[in-house]
Amino acid sequence: MRRADRLFQIVQHLRGGRLVTAAMLGEWLEVSERTIYRDIADLQASGVPVEGEAGVGYLMREGFALPPLMFTRDEIVALVAGARMVRAWGGATMARAAEEALVKIGAVLPEAEQARVRDTQIHAPPMHLADIERARIDLIDRAIESRDTLSIAYADGDGTRSKRDIRPLGLWFWGKVWTLVAWCELRRDFRMFRIDRMETIEPAGRKFRPERGRALADFYRQMEAHGEAGGR
Repeated sequence: MRRADRLFQIVQHLRGGRLVTAAMLGEWLEVSERTIYRDIADLQASGVPVEGEAGVGYLMREGFALPPLMFTRDEIVALVAGARMVRAWGGATMARAAEEALVKIGAVLPEAEQARVRDTQIHAPPMHLADIERARIDLIDRAIESRDTLSIAYADGDGTRSKRDIRPLGLWFWGKVWTLVAWCELRRDFRMFRIDRMETIEPAGRKFRPERGRALADFYRQMEAHGEAGGR
């Protein structure tokens, strides 16, 4: 790990007011405590508000932030690849945001690092997502964030149609299709719905509150307990 990357990681571990010892930092970053002591001293000398002392621990008060300029090569590749995938396969709003993110990533990187963005040869051929599907992905994404109940008309794999109100919890992309994990008010249980099988989707006009047994964490626990995603 480059020293600049290590200093950045130390700052990240210290943010939020947690007391962290040199031994803990050394174990996480795979360096000696002596190296950590030197790094802390250099951070303090450069004006980073690290408090504490050797043998006790260190912390940094909330509110300090570093500009995102110290990406590693692997981090740059991951960011660029992820943005390209979203641009190709996401909703319309997601795609525009991914394009803007790529521009911003290139803008904030030092000149020597900008070539890594241009030279990242990981590409995502655009899928032929219909505009209506892209719009639905964006609508669902906003509904998840704002906790808006949705009303959908749905056709399952057998062609059986139903209308139901759902609480959207999370979007999953499987390489070919997008699915929505939701709490189904009709079935009183979790269900997964393919976006391309939704015949209509619109806000139900009411919000939902997180409830025990109906949250995404409960869905994960149900999957682990039963070994399946459940629902259709």
